[in-house]
Amino acid sequence: MKMKSRKRIPAFLLLTLFSAPLFAQNPIVPAGVYFADPAAHVWGDSILYLYGSLDESTDYYCSWRHHILSTKDMMEWTIHPDRFFSKGDKDEVPYNNSLLFAPDCMYKDGTYFLYFCQPDPHHAEGVATSASPTGPFSNGAPIHTFGHNQIDPCVFIDDDGQAYYVWGQFTLKMARMKPNMVELDESSITDSVLTEFDHYFHEGAFMTKRQGIYYLVYADLSRANMPTCLGYAMSDQPFGPYQYGGVVIDNDRCDPGNWNNHGSIAEFNGQWYVFYHRATHNSKMMRKACVEPISFNADGTIDEVLMTSQGAGGPLPSTNRIEAERACTLLGTVRIQLCEPDNEELGEIQHDDRALFRYVDFAGGVERAVLRISPGKASGVISIKQGMPWGPTVATVNIPRGDGEKSWTTVTASASNVTGVHPLWLLFYSDAPQAEWGMAVDWLLFE
Repeated sequence: MKMKSRKRIPAFLLLTLFSAPLFAQNPIVPAGVYFADPAAHVWGDSILYLYGSLDESTDYYCSWRHHILSTKDMMEWTIHPDRFFSKGDKDEVPYNNSLLFAPDCMYKDGTYFLYFCQPDPHHAEGVATSASPTGPFSNGAPIHTFGHNQIDPCVFIDDDGQAYYVWGQFTLKMARMKPNMVELDESSITDSVLTEFDHYFHEGAFMTKRQGIYYLVYADLSRANMPTCLGYAMSDQPFGPYQYGGVVIDNDRCDPGNWNNHGSIAEFNGQWYVFYHRATHNSKMMRKACVEPISFNADGTIDEVLMTSQGAGGPLPSTNRIEAERACTLLGTVRIQLCEPDNEELGEIQHDDRALFRYVDFAGGVERAVLRISPGKASGVISIKQGMPWGPTVATVNIPRGDGEKSWTTVTASASNVTGVHPLWLLFYSDAPQAEWGMAVDWLLFE
């Protein structure tokens, strides 16, 4: 079935979204904004900043501009749009007009350095500067990597003030930086700090330090031969050797077309978090930044966490509207996709598809389920389950037959007296032939 939203989302539609408040629930960006590869940093102003790439099409990764996200409390987020461009009227990369892949940022002596990378023509690495953590960044200039031309830069400054430049795909490269923060010490360039064979390393490394242990967090190939995990490795020296530690989070099954993961870990207000992305639109692209709290063991290892809908906040109140794009696991053909300039749906739903919201708080109980749906081409049923797909039934919602045109309506059903906090599954059933039902869900709530 041909997808309806393969075209680039116009910039003026994206900009209309920024006045809306963004809350702690996953994803942390609103409908219509696709912010990927989040690199988290906390400078001296008690604000956490995310630097990442911006997806705008299912035909190619990323775009020619960067947004920046910030938060003071992990509950509400602000988008700072269009902070850096590689082409157009605000072009700050004079030597090419290539796409901008995943960036990073570092602060030193009153200057913020935005490290960017471009896949063409020669996997160019570069740096731009600003006096503000939110830019705009200007004066983009290339970084000479002495033939090690790959992607996904990260910069880390150690306790002694020495900066390290980390980058690469398939094998991780690392070098000390000169004090000017724009040049590498060629003599220090080291390849294969991490490898596919020893560490399941694919790309997208992020470096940090905690209690004397150096951590590299990166796209991890240890499961299903896909880089859907954020894995990590540990060492007591910047250049290693590094020991593989395991998986921090796996975004497999966030979307039927999902491929990669890329993110970071950071401490903010006494709590550590993992920042990652989830794909949408049945594609490898159109990725959305998400966050989960994490914890460390006494030996420095990190416990793996699950994808959730609640993110850094508490469980989703069942009596509040739960937007469809909060679903954290999708099975079948169902996917999150844009249905209006500022609205996303669970779309292209077929018989036996499933969607999970983790976690929902039913408090003292509910009596009725309410969903806004587009019926599709056939009648069907949504079975709402508590805990597991085979768990207790919360509600059974009958879906009327539609005429095949997108038309929103509200349906209701009696709900069992479920209480407390649970994962919530939507199970979709229809007699329609495969690929012919095509219903959609906009939101659900309980009364």
